[in-house]
Amino acid sequence: MTYYFALMQVIVGLITVILIWQTLGYFKNRRLWKKVRRMPLPSAYKETLEKIPHYRALPDELKEKMRPKILFFIETKEFVGVKIDVTDEMKAVVAFYACLMVVEIPNECFNQLVTILIYPYEVITEEIRENGGVYSQQKLLLEGQSIDDTVVIAWRDAKKQAYHLYPHNVVVHELAHVLDFEDGVPDGVPPIQRSLHHRWTKVLYRHFKELQSRVRKNRSWGDYKILGSYAATNEAEFFAVVSEIFFQKPLSLKRHFPDLYDILYQFYGIDTAKIFKSID
Repeated sequence: MTYYFALMQVIVGLITVILIWQTLGYFKNRRLWKKVRRMPLPSAYKETLEKIPHYRALPDELKEKMRPKILFFIETKEFVGVKIDVTDEMKAVVAFYACLMVVEIPNECFNQLVTILIYPYEVITEEIRENGGVYSQQKLLLEGQSIDDTVVIAWRDAKKQAYHLYPHNVVVHELAHVLDFEDGVPDGVPPIQRSLHHRWTKVLYRHFKELQSRVRKNRSWGDYKILGSYAATNEAEFFAVVSEIFFQKPLSLKRHFPDLYDILYQFYGIDTAKIFKSID
């Protein structure tokens, strides 16, 4: 009896510590939000943002809406350089695309994300793949990666894609994974409104299965060519890739896949085809 009582005390103590820690974190973040709402963007961040075509295309009201989110993101994330020194330019580029993704999503600023590892170039990693029961070890060159509460970004690619409007965007791709995993399952379904869930899964999974079929046949790509074969890897990668296209090439996505564009518009809350039509 004494053992169970002691165990119960330990459990209650742990729960109490967790609740206190969460409460302190909540009030700390509230104080920080109040602070950043009054803060202007530092000149170093502003100078970087003005180089990004997406930022220049934003209406003034969205720029102002993003300002405190950008500052809050930078203040609450740990930026760690690996064989490279972290600069204000790096922080501004990563924070901009992160906050562009969630600018219209209330109370969302990637709270589960803790660390951003920045490498100077692509990361070489090894992966074991299976094909018909045959396993092989392959080396992969990665622009980025999302693991638990950490995101890996190759700076050379992130910088190039931010300033020159490539179809791909490693920051958007990896942070789409972060959003996807917020419910604990990387399945291509981020935390969405209950009323949107059925249509979301229907639209995304239908196009994902169709893309997989065309990749296997390696012919008759049609409109699916803009999505690329990597999006057929699994549902999580499909969501990350179409999120990239939603921000980088929205007019193309809307023209070829209006239902995909519409469902992403409902989730992200930003009409990228309208806002970025001059630069797409």
